[in-house]
Amino acid sequence: MDATTNALNWFEIPAMDIDRAKKFYDAIFGIDMVVLPEMMGMKMAGFPMEMGSGKASGGLAQSQMHKPSADGAIIYLNANPSIQAVVDRIEPAGGKVVMPRTQISPEIGYMAFFMDTEGNKIGLHAND
Repeated sequence: MDATTNALNWFEIPAMDIDRAKKFYDAIFGIDMVVLPEMMGMKMAGFPMEMGSGKASGGLAQSQMHKPSADGAIIYLNANPSIQAVVDRIEPAGGKVVMPRTQISPEIGYMAFFMDTEGNKIGLHAND
């Protein structure tokens, strides 16, 4: 891998109920995730992305292969421009904040953790 390649190409957040998970992420980020065609028995919804942009993206996946877990890999979703605005929407949307907005450093910004409606622990990162 050369230095210009994204370290992350795609991510999947496991879901037990794809419709519930999509509704949760739509609510906390104010987006409309794209329902993707079922593939290999997986129901999926993707985060908005620009095709061919070279930016990493991902989505939700409901399948028998992967189950939600608080102990799985930690991904940090982009909460710019305001991490607190996203954190404030988590519990009304059915999730649970497990670490509130916390400064990493003035240069790096802020982080927070939450449990989504499917039982996954997810990180947030933003400059503010």
